Amino acid sequence: MIRRTALAILLGGLTTAFAADEALPKAETILDRYVEVTGGKEAYQKRHTEIATGTVEFAAAGLKGTVTRYSAEPDKNYSTLEIEGVGKIEMGVTGGVAWEKSAMMGARVKSGEEKAQAVRESTMNAPLVWRKLYSKAVTEGVEPVSGEDCYKVVVTPAEGKPETMYFEKKSGLLVKVNTVAVNQMGEIPVDISVSDYKDFSGILTPTKTVQKAGGQEFSITLQSVKVNEEIPADRFEPPAEVKALVDKSAPRAEKK
Repeated sequence: MIRRTALAILLGGLTTAFAADEALPKAETILDRYVEVTGGKEAYQKRHTEIATGTVEFAAAGLKGTVTRYSAEPDKNYSTLEIEGVGKIEMGVTGGVAWEKSAMMGARVKSGEEKAQAVRESTMNAPLVWRKLYSKAVTEGVEPVSGEDCYKVVVTPAEGKPETMYFEKKSGLLVKVNTVAVNQMGEIPVDISVSDYKDFSGILTPTKTVQKAGGQEFSITLQSVKVNEEIPADRFEPPAEVKALVDKSAPRAEKK
């Protein structure tokens, strides 16, 4: 902090030096404000299911595709990603099982931190129930993101790596998240930028997501978000290959 302030003075950044002296709001205040500016508690509580559709693009590789995500309370999720020339990727969370299936990697069941992360990301109305998802939240300072001063908030889950969130001071909206993805290849730092908020059934939702991880970058653009549509229960059922893996890993009853 001392080095940062000294540099700001050397560069004539008096506004930055002044911001450093401002009292920082508590993380709870910033996270609760996000709920309010995106629609409010009551609007979130009215949402029980969600169907989101959009497009995905790997610009550097010239690949495009579509994404569809089905969600239901409390943390049911089924998502499909279909990319030209690559095929279909499915993933989901239901009944305490987090899984993934693709033509390239086959089917697998997630465990440990990867499973915990998948469940958090599948939680319906996550901004409203952030206290259940994270055991600790701390405001660590103010940093610019795309020219806008943002509060830097670090949240820590009961299981898994901390996540750093950036909320604009003026609007209260979330614009960036830094985290670490855990999967079968290890731990991968992930940088996520969100923008282009639009109102879907009373809740402002970012429709543009740009994710950078492992030297790759892709973007997702949401085109439609339907709320409280009826979703068949079997939509969240894992594929047969995943069920077979779950049955195989389940402890066998002792023979009598």
